[in-house]
Amino acid sequence: MPEVETRDLSKARYIEGIGRRKEATARVRLYPGGTGLFLVNGRPVEQYFTRVGDLEFILQPFAVLGEERTKYDITVQVKGGGITGQAGAIRLGLARAFVKLNPDNRPPLRKAGLLTRDPREKERKKPGLKRARKAPTYTKR
Repeated sequence: MPEVETRDLSKARYIEGIGRRKEATARVRLYPGGTGLFLVNGRPVEQYFTRVGDLEFILQPFAVLGEERTKYDITVQVKGGGITGQAGAIRLGLARAFVKLNPDNRPPLRKAGLLTRDPREKERKKPGLKRARKAPTYTKR
């Protein structure tokens, strides 16, 4: 595994945003004046999210604001859920951190739909059914 460039972030000032999606919760810390370091649970974001499109999805707040990723260091603690839920939670946390950093960022992020928490959750299983809505096969006799 290649050595990852690290920076001591223990004493640096940061802006924190919390994001949630499905069963996932992400605590995103944005350090202004950084070098582009982006760690998710202690691993580089490119290693953590290997699926095509996940990284672009997470970095949407940067694209909307026209910001460069290299101006910030970002650390994320994410737990629960799966890959898609975690990616959505990180995106929401990052957008919220940008709003805390500069309140003028709110209108473009709101217009792009990045500040709205996705309310969809897994539906509970109902009695007499196989899953939430799937019924057993009907048999006449």
